[in-house]
Amino acid sequence: MTQARYIRFQGTTRSPHGHYPGIFALANGLARDGRLSEEQYRFWRAGNDWYDAHYANPSDTDPLLYDRQRNPCAVAWFKTTATHLIARVDGYLHLLAAHGVPYERLESADPGRIVYEDDDQVVVVPRG
Repeated sequence: MTQARYIRFQGTTRSPHGHYPGIFALANGLARDGRLSEEQYRFWRAGNDWYDAHYANPSDTDPLLYDRQRNPCAVAWFKTTATHLIARVDGYLHLLAAHGVPYERLESADPGRIVYEDDDQVVVVPRG
C-alpha cells in the first residue's frame, strides 16, 4: 500500500459545479449567509486572515487555475508535510459541525493530475 502524501477536508455533497467544496469554502459560505454567531465569525475571520498570511493562494500565481473549462473540478489538497497548516483545521471542522455541515477527511498518494504545486499544497484535477 502506498503511503498518503496528501490530505483534503471537504464537504460530502457536490457543488453545482461538480466538485466537493473544501472546508474553507464551506465555512466562507456560512459567513456569507450570515449564519455564524459573533464568536464564530471572529474565529472565522481570524482563521482566514491567518491562512491568507501563511498559505499561498494558487490563484495569485495562475488566475485561470480554477477555470472550469481548463481544469474541470480542480481542488486543493494539503501536503502531509504542511503540519503547521493542517493543525489549524480543527477549528473549521468544529465550526462546520456546529452548523450540521457534513464533511470528510480524505488521504491519497495520488489525488489526480497536478496542475499547481507549492511547498504546502497541490491543486489537482481528479481522474475519471
